[in-house]
Amino acid sequence: MTHPFLDLPPLSAAHFASIEDGVARLLRTEQDVVIMQGEALLPLEGAIRATAGPGTTALNVITGPYGQTFGDWLRDCGATVIDLAVPFHTAVTAGQVREALAEHPEIDFVSLVHAEAATGNTNPVAEIGEVVRAHGALFSLDAVASIGAEPVLPDAWGVDLCVIGAQKAMGGPAGVSAVSVSERAWARMAANPLAPRRSYLSLLDWKERWIDGGRKVLLHAPAQLEMLALEACVERISAVGLDAVMERHAAAAAATRAGALALGGGLEPYVRDAAEAAPVATTLRVPSGTVAAELVARALAADPALPLAAGGGALAKEMIRVNHYGSEAAPGAVRASLAALGAALGEQGLGVDVEAALRAADTAWV
Repeated sequence: MTHPFLDLPPLSAAHFASIEDGVARLLRTEQDVVIMQGEALLPLEGAIRATAGPGTTALNVITGPYGQTFGDWLRDCGATVIDLAVPFHTAVTAGQVREALAEHPEIDFVSLVHAEAATGNTNPVAEIGEVVRAHGALFSLDAVASIGAEPVLPDAWGVDLCVIGAQKAMGGPAGVSAVSVSERAWARMAANPLAPRRSYLSLLDWKERWIDGGRKVLLHAPAQLEMLALEACVERISAVGLDAVMERHAAAAAATRAGALALGGGLEPYVRDAAEAAPVATTLRVPSGTVAAELVARALAADPALPLAAGGGALAKEMIRVNHYGSEAAPGAVRASLAALGAALGEQGLGVDVEAALRAADTAWV
């Protein structure tokens, strides 16, 4: 017996390279793009371990849990790490980054998360990139949650390492991911004796054995189904238009925020300034005396498919995430999420107005 997912001809090197080219067009980059065969944590960790070491002084910006993870990796590499942490309900500013670089002129590496889906904020990468470029540091960006939901322009922003994944706003697979790499970043890796080599984490292996060889022979058997899904995902975005996809995510964020404010019951946006809120997901603070994880459980009891989740770790008590990305960046998903949250709050005896919330969401969806 056969199956559409089975008995496929092997993915050729030329086909693999063409998918990389499609991702490069999506990023509007002239840099090398490497598609790695794993979830985005693979290139995120690989990029740090390739470019950081005992001689590195890194500014690690923390606006959510992923920033904390990157700091741990940098320290594990032997780098001196200066953390710039801001409250999770806000974004970092270019001015704060400029001050940190002025205070520590020895900084030669900057790590930043573009959009923190876990906390619902997004950072002004264009402005920060100007500051980092003027300082001369290598700039590493996690754009996994932002790609497809808002502009991601590594060349224009001076980003040396830009990691993306397809599983959020792109509406694609989680099993493969990509990183664009500047010439400066390749040079830093080549000069780093501790950069992974002959390793699944190794970007240098892809450079030396794939890119430098003209992309003729793959390093190993690719994750074929995931690669084909990524290709289909990129082609779908191209057909619809990247701008249209981003507009849909922005509309979903605006509608969710407006609906939550109109709902009542003590629910309010976790990210206070709408300009700092990520279009990929809206985070909401629950009213005092309410546990976010319990509220989400009630909402999901009626419809387990709703794109709702409680915050991770300590945030599980106070934060709800409405994950309006990919196919969930749609009016129906936003309306259903608001209605379910309203019903769950109502069960706790809190005064809500679901109809007002839905009207506000519909009005804000533009």
